[in-house]
Amino acid sequence: MRGAVIHAPGDVRFETLDDPKILKPTDAIIRTAVTCVCGSDLWPWRGLDETVDPHPMGHEYVGFVEEVGAEVTGLTAGQFVVGSFATSDNTCANCRNGFQANCLNRAFMSTCQAEYIRVPNAQGTLVALDETPDEALWPSLLALSDVMGTGWWAADAAEVRPGSTAVVVGDGAVGLSGVIAAKELGAERIIAMSRHEPRQKLALAFGATDIVTERGEEGVARIKEMTGGIGADSVLECVGTAQAMSQALRSARPGGNVGFVGVPHDVTVDGEELFSSHVGLRGGPAPVRRYLPDLIDRVLTGRIDPGRVFDLTLPLERVADGYRAMDERRAIKTLLKP
Repeated sequence: MRGAVIHAPGDVRFETLDDPKILKPTDAIIRTAVTCVCGSDLWPWRGLDETVDPHPMGHEYVGFVEEVGAEVTGLTAGQFVVGSFATSDNTCANCRNGFQANCLNRAFMSTCQAEYIRVPNAQGTLVALDETPDEALWPSLLALSDVMGTGWWAADAAEVRPGSTAVVVGDGAVGLSGVIAAKELGAERIIAMSRHEPRQKLALAFGATDIVTERGEEGVARIKEMTGGIGADSVLECVGTAQAMSQALRSARPGGNVGFVGVPHDVTVDGEELFSSHVGLRGGPAPVRRYLPDLIDRVLTGRIDPGRVFDLTLPLERVADGYRAMDERRAIKTLLKP
């Protein structure tokens, strides 16, 4: 098969790879329907995460079951499935508590920008649809495997409630998905922090009521001004930088909550400041599997359309162009077709 391999910063190649095989009786092999480039993939592309040896890339996927291990039941060849970037048995204590991304048998997907993939913990990770969905829905279903599930987790962790005010820090695919989630969870006011007009337009289409272009202390001051000097009930931190975290924490009101889902890079939290703020902080890798049945239903019934975050579609062989476009902010998110 063919797939993406990163060799060094700025150097992703489309290469011939070994076909995946069943290694454990809990595995499944999936033929990829569509896959994509994630914002977090840009960290090694930019050299901010070290690439020691060449290795495959990608953790978002939907596709068709090709083969299953001996212990996998309920999945059969030909079924269309959606799965999470973090695999889970969905039976351990952490899974039963709703934190499948911290499954005791967790494995992170990391080879999904390819024609075929091996999915560990297949029975607990993959959700099969009753029938193959219309191809027009594939992008939105693909978004569920990470960015939409992560945006939902950000809103859930920030305790977005009906009638509340929510702020979204970050206008990438996760932040835009967080806007969708905040609206679905009933926020009355959704303030998207963005400086990029195409992303602002999409945020407004997804349900944002206000746009704030300021960042840092100026951004915090603007949020305070818009909320009567108090701050927002819920803040979704969807970037992962030190500035984004500081901006998020200081934009929340006393008693408010921050959901942080941006993969942290050089982020530190001042314990004394957090203690004094009365702001709640929760985040981490999204328990996507918890949300998949509900989110799949919302996509299939037309309630949400997160696939709109894909504003560039390329054949899988041009995966490096997809990275480049996102790095240069010419694309929000690149969809790849095998």
